[in-house]
Amino acid sequence: MAITYLKKAAPRPSTENKDIRDIVAIMLANIEREGEAAVRDYAERLDGWTGEIALSAEARKAACARVPEDLKDDIRFAHANIRRFAEAQKATMGECEIEVMPGLIAGQKQIPVGSAGCYVPGGRYSHIASALMTITTAKVAGVPHITAVSPTRPNVGIPDAIVFAMELSGADLILNLGGVQGIAAMAKGYFGGKPADILVGPGNSYVAEAKRMLFGEVGIDMFAGPTDSLVVADHTACAETVAWDLVSQAEHGTDSPVWLVTIDKGLADTVMASVAAMIDSLPESNGAAARTAWHERAEVVLCDSREEAAQVADGYAPEHLQVQAEDLDWWLGRLSAYGSLFLGKETTVAFGDKTSGPNHVLPTSGAARYTGGLSVHKFTKTVTWQRCNAAASHELALRTARISRVEGMEGHARAADLRLRKQPA
Repeated sequence: MAITYLKKAAPRPSTENKDIRDIVAIMLANIEREGEAAVRDYAERLDGWTGEIALSAEARKAACARVPEDLKDDIRFAHANIRRFAEAQKATMGECEIEVMPGLIAGQKQIPVGSAGCYVPGGRYSHIASALMTITTAKVAGVPHITAVSPTRPNVGIPDAIVFAMELSGADLILNLGGVQGIAAMAKGYFGGKPADILVGPGNSYVAEAKRMLFGEVGIDMFAGPTDSLVVADHTACAETVAWDLVSQAEHGTDSPVWLVTIDKGLADTVMASVAAMIDSLPESNGAAARTAWHERAEVVLCDSREEAAQVADGYAPEHLQVQAEDLDWWLGRLSAYGSLFLGKETTVAFGDKTSGPNHVLPTSGAARYTGGLSVHKFTKTVTWQRCNAAASHELALRTARISRVEGMEGHARAADLRLRKQPA
């Protein structure tokens, strides 16, 4: 097998950023010590926000009223798809009960967490879809209390369309907060909320670090890095489509890698020759990010066969994996490491990012090797239970006591012995 890199990414700088870690640690310590006052101070100093933190029912209603009806219809369309897919996921989560041995009954229950904090990014872009993806999924899972936060804009607060998406999805509390302070407020249950059992949603490096530092005190969906996307293409693919799919994902940010793996050199050459003009056609605020991402982070890999291409794709374990090739069922059966898979030229990662239904909060930086994305499962605890009658207790006690003494755990053995004395055979 021969794998040829037609374009290779520049060496990535170290992902460890001591400055970010130190800043976040100081902020979290200040918030722990000073509570809501520190959160308000950070909101004013970092985002210029001095208005209400918790949106009142009237403010939520007013924001929703300002959203154009056609945009509301688009958001409702996406919400319906996301909800339906989450409901289908939930239907796969069964409870069970089994007689493990005569007299010993054990089972499994599915219990939603008591509260969730959903972070909706809002820096350069207004991530309406992230509100839908996180809050809707928590709601379908049955989470009783959901707090949502998003960065404010000066003198505006959270953009109206995001508020509408939060309201539609079922957020119980909406806070005009972003960044570390927003994450901490959800974790602590400030401003009328309930302390979050789990924090979910994408964010910048400071948000990701805050979630990492709070993990253990609360659960999190995943350790998130820059978004990434890989396209596998063969001779049947359209070079223009492939190129735009890569550019559209590079638009996320300067550190967002995109990769093309192909078995057709002509396609690869055409794509590489097309990308620059496509990026130049974007608004400059979008193009600047995409241009840097393509120049520094993109890779183009030429393979000899589809099996070799599949092996390369599995090695990247991308967040998004798109296949534009013949025999899509073969690829569906063969590929094994990705956050979400997009099959055929008729679909695109952009659909998954916004409207098609499966969640867009996905593992990055190769984490798809061992985990999937956000789902109703993330908001649900799979717990077990057991009970037994006297006969089963006697049998279990005999064997538990013997194993415990071999292990040197005399206390365990005596707890088992007690059952022998109280419930003789």
